[in-house]
Amino acid sequence: MAVDMKEIIAEAARRLIMEKKVKKLTVKDIVEECSITRQTFYYHFEDIPDLFRWILQRGSEKLLQECMEQESAEGKLRYLFLMLLNAQPYVRQGIASNYRDELEAIIRETFYAFFEQAAAEGGLYQDYSGRDARLIIRYHCEALMGLLQSWTEKDTQDLDYIVHSVYRILKGEMAPMGEKDTF
Repeated sequence: MAVDMKEIIAEAARRLIMEKKVKKLTVKDIVEECSITRQTFYYHFEDIPDLFRWILQRGSEKLLQECMEQESAEGKLRYLFLMLLNAQPYVRQGIASNYRDELEAIIRETFYAFFEQAAAEGGLYQDYSGRDARLIIRYHCEALMGLLQSWTEKDTQDLDYIVHSVYRILKGEMAPMGEKDTF
């Protein structure tokens, strides 16, 4: 079986950030952690933000595939929430590192690309112009990112309600105040 050096490098970075709580992640730290040369690191990645981008892109592709395997659109959204909530500790630790700005930008790009692909595969926003669809996707991405950033234990307890409500918002089906919710 072939050794995937990118995976080895990514795992070393994850260990450093999560287990060793490294705040100032460097290429030197990573190459020492996985016992490779700097040349090997730079053969696979341009720099540490490129490594983060690769990790997030790969995770996003897997997440989208697994989301699409869910039976209902609301089930797909629930799965997405669960996976993002499970990833929160990694994201928070990564943002606590010296790559905060780069990582936030990469997360935003990855989140948008994920939703753009999910919308295309789910046939959402096809009645809108490309410009309007991109704005809608961007708006929903930022709203969901904000929701996840301020997530609380109470939100975890209300996960089904939140997923159902967000689903209705995405579909444009949120009932006006006073109408009985069927959830």
